[in-house]
Amino acid sequence: MYRRINMLQEFSVPLISGVLLALVWSNLLHDSYIHFIHDPLVGKLSFHFLTNDMFMVLFFGIAVAEITQSCLPGGDLYPLRKAVNPLLSTLGGVIGPILVYLGLNHVIGDPGLNRGWGIPTATDIALAWLVARIVFGKRHPAISFLLLLAIADDAIGLAIIAIFYPDASQPTQPAWLLLTVTGMISAYLLRSYRVRSYWPYLLAGGSLSWIGLFKAHLHPALALAFIVPFLPHPRRETLHIFEDSKDRGPLARFEHEWKVVVDFGLFMFGLANAGVKFASVGLATILVLSALVVGKTCGIFCMGWIGVKMGHRLPDNMGGTELALVGLIAGVGLTVALFVAGEAFSVPHIQGAAKMGALCSAVCALAAILLGRLFKVRRMP
Repeated sequence: MYRRINMLQEFSVPLISGVLLALVWSNLLHDSYIHFIHDPLVGKLSFHFLTNDMFMVLFFGIAVAEITQSCLPGGDLYPLRKAVNPLLSTLGGVIGPILVYLGLNHVIGDPGLNRGWGIPTATDIALAWLVARIVFGKRHPAISFLLLLAIADDAIGLAIIAIFYPDASQPTQPAWLLLTVTGMISAYLLRSYRVRSYWPYLLAGGSLSWIGLFKAHLHPALALAFIVPFLPHPRRETLHIFEDSKDRGPLARFEHEWKVVVDFGLFMFGLANAGVKFASVGLATILVLSALVVGKTCGIFCMGWIGVKMGHRLPDNMGGTELALVGLIAGVGLTVALFVAGEAFSVPHIQGAAKMGALCSAVCALAAILLGRLFKVRRMP
């Protein structure tokens, strides 16, 4: 029984099932799908809101827990100078797609499509995490490298949306971020008083952080990203990412007790976000897809390699091949890119073509899996 559950987690069957169901449902019974996703489900809250704004808080919390453990002595990203490379790669993963999108559009495109430059900047962290686990195994340091890159990438993506694609009806309200800061302070105080249960951190600090982001009109899914690093943890990480540990401190317990829930809950994420109608391929499709496949891969690889030349070495068991594969996996824009496409374009046929480009970026996943096998990348199961 446990083996079957682990297999479902390992290959993210719930997530893939949610994506496939969303695609089929959206294309066969589009109105029914839209009503289910966006109509009130619990009180005034829709399935889309419950998934993206509330459930995904736990997903990002687990991801940040992994990064926090990786940054401890003995972890894959310790000493902290090892984190310089993922952050430099993040920069490349944003600049590269923008340059490819705008450059290609200048040569073959239409100035009216320039507004879509933000679509390929973010990474779909949920799907990228799935693909990375298939390519590298669960314990490979490339996983923590990718997680840090993807979270920083998404943070930049959220900033791009807030600054360059503002909602005129809901302008950003940065003053509310003081609540998020208050949540961080409360988590710090809880740790100072050696509170050993993770619940007060989540309920007090997490709630304040979520309300602050929500009221500021920024994505509240990142609420626990500001709180989880304050959870008490051992001074040294003795095991690698995803490996079961004997540590039962608050940080480890939070990850251990919620990871299965999150893995299976990703079915909701796939269902809520992947329901795009198949539209005719247009120029915007080529621009978005090229920026994700070529721009992401080249940008992350080049900036990561520049980091190596500057003396910031990659984590152990990571070389040029692994770095290039991380870049290719980060090109899976899909759901995040779908969201930005909806903000960037209002003309239906252009928006549909741009979303098709985001949808087709799933080819990065297949390419990464095949290339990983071709180049015999070492997996750490």
